[in-house]
Amino acid sequence: MKIASLTTYLIEPRWLFLRVETDDGLVGWGEPVVEGRAHTVAAAVDELSDYLIGADPRRIEDHWQVLTKGGFYRGGPVLSSAVAGIDQALWDIRGKALGVPVHELLGGAVRDRMRIYCWIGGDEPTAVAEEAARQVEAGLTAIKMNGTGRMRHLETTAQVSAVVDRVAAVREVMGPDRDVAVDFHGRVSPAMARVLCRELEPLQPMFVEEPLVPELSADLRRICDSTTIPIATGERLFSRWDFRDVLPAGIAVAQPDLSHAGGISECRRIAAMAEAYGVGLAPHCPLGPVALAASLQVDFASPNALIQETSLGIHYNQGSDLLDYLADASVFEFADGHVERLTAPGLGVQIDEQAVRKAAEVGHRWRSPIWRHEDGGFAEW
Repeated sequence: MKIASLTTYLIEPRWLFLRVETDDGLVGWGEPVVEGRAHTVAAAVDELSDYLIGADPRRIEDHWQVLTKGGFYRGGPVLSSAVAGIDQALWDIRGKALGVPVHELLGGAVRDRMRIYCWIGGDEPTAVAEEAARQVEAGLTAIKMNGTGRMRHLETTAQVSAVVDRVAAVREVMGPDRDVAVDFHGRVSPAMARVLCRELEPLQPMFVEEPLVPELSADLRRICDSTTIPIATGERLFSRWDFRDVLPAGIAVAQPDLSHAGGISECRRIAAMAEAYGVGLAPHCPLGPVALAASLQVDFASPNALIQETSLGIHYNQGSDLLDYLADASVFEFADGHVERLTAPGLGVQIDEQAVRKAAEVGHRWRSPIWRHEDGGFAEW
């Protein structure tokens, strides 16, 4: 068995799909993308294909080592995301060749269903209580919301109160038996992160996500030590070496992204590292169906998996949504806030290739929003 071709497809709203085919007709799918840099990642996949064409797709770990280290210059989101999508596709091929889901190749299932959550609100959250109520009615037991819009280095009492009021409104809807996660999205300074966590403690969020931008990870210990709220981070960490520096800081939840942090191979290792620190796993996944399927495969094989993010109905999904490129969307149906274990071979999903090719004729050039403060200065999005 040899790798015969690698083909990328730019798909609305902001996704990049990868199709890897072998010389005997097996097809694996991956989702290698950096949101807002999809064309750049596609170029990286094309460069890496020079090594992969003609290679045995079953040597997944060897390929991972060569692709991440063989170019001398290592790391960064573009390379690790390109490798992530390739890695997902190779695991998909391996599972299909053996007739088993990927989690069976990772040691077998440790659970029968996986708890999930969806987003409510947008980048600048409004009407969050109404959206939370709709998700409860749909059957979810957990949601995540942005805690803030743009935030200055130090903010007024009114701005702090506005954050607390939004979260309080959602907590009232969700009640004590459901969970509210609050995403700071790296928008706040270390000082404001401590202030906001202190004020949010009575509302008992499930966790506060990314209280700091990743370049300030050395300050995470101060945040963790200053609050009783569990701290989550990891969507902008791209390897086990990045997580090695934050796991001892006292975080409660590790959030590697299966399309950014080296794919199934690396995120499986990150999950095991996190377990050694008593840290739960909640893969970041505001992306498409391949990324979600890959995340769930790791979840079903990881004892410390806590909850899984999905992009269903997320505000970025304009023009396409999570289920639009699946031949059978029922695999992601949820009941009581959980998705049943995927049992089909490989990643467990069947991609509608005709729909993918048609969407790729349009493509996209999605870019991250550029935010500015009232004084004109750059603001973290």
